Amino acid sequence: MRLAIIGRSEILHTTALNFLREGHQVSCILTAKEAPEYTKRAEHFKSLARRCGASFAQGANIAGHTHFLKKSCAQIGISLNYPGIVPQSVIDLFPFGILNAHGGDLPRYRGNACQSWAILNGESRIGLCIHKMIGDELDSGDIIAREYLEVEQHTKITKVWSWMHERIPALFLQAVDSLEKNQDFILEKQSKNPANALRCYPRRPEDGKIDWSKPAVQILRLINASNKPYAGAFTSFNNKQLIIWDADILDDGENFCAIPGQITGIGETFVDVACGEKKLRLKEVEFSNTCGFPTLWITSIRQRLGILPDVNTSRQKK
Repeated sequence: MRLAIIGRSEILHTTALNFLREGHQVSCILTAKEAPEYTKRAEHFKSLARRCGASFAQGANIAGHTHFLKKSCAQIGISLNYPGIVPQSVIDLFPFGILNAHGGDLPRYRGNACQSWAILNGESRIGLCIHKMIGDELDSGDIIAREYLEVEQHTKITKVWSWMHERIPALFLQAVDSLEKNQDFILEKQSKNPANALRCYPRRPEDGKIDWSKPAVQILRLINASNKPYAGAFTSFNNKQLIIWDADILDDGENFCAIPGQITGIGETFVDVACGEKKLRLKEVEFSNTCGFPTLWITSIRQRLGILPDVNTSRQKK
């Protein structure tokens, strides 16, 4: 089948290579400026187009590239992480429409940062869908292929991204093969009932700030949801930012009184911190651009996280 590759990211780049290996033809590639976390940039897509004989264009306004896409004579569009709105007039250029990959269990978890929101909400699994796009609508359209990743308390967004990187190219191929055999194939029609949808909005690096008065389970979810490739969940220590990359809930059975953020225990490679409910054991942090055990910097139970030091309180120590 003749394909139009539309979008960005290393996952889409791998998807295009996967289609080429399976004998499909990439007729054109339309990309846009990459996001900071992407390892494949616009020049990588341009080089790929040159190698496979596809036409190439770059820009965030897909409607402005209507003639370019039409001229490619592609039968189906393969879209991922394209930054602009796709109108129905563009979708109609392709006899099989445009397929999009979405890391959310549609019709729930539509929108942005769905995998992080799912971790924050304590979901037991995260969905990955290949669906047909509908012009000017968000993550709607018939679902053609779907898989799930089971998640638990320690699952980080890093693992979710790795899973999506591995499975999206294969799911795209599965969806195209299904449609090639039967152009009317549908795995599931999405519900149009708004009550069945959950709209997720973008998250920003500052959303990773830890509130130690929250229960330990909520803080752990924030650490996992903000993990690499994102900026990380952070707190203040000695008036500087400390990022927490790995932690676990500690339920040592101790009845305690402590200000949230108080250091309650120090081991050889870990530090325990009081939360609004239970404690959190910190196992890997980043401080002053260096990653390591928290004990490299935190050395006393008189220390606290998330609270700026006050020089006037030194004489109150007991």
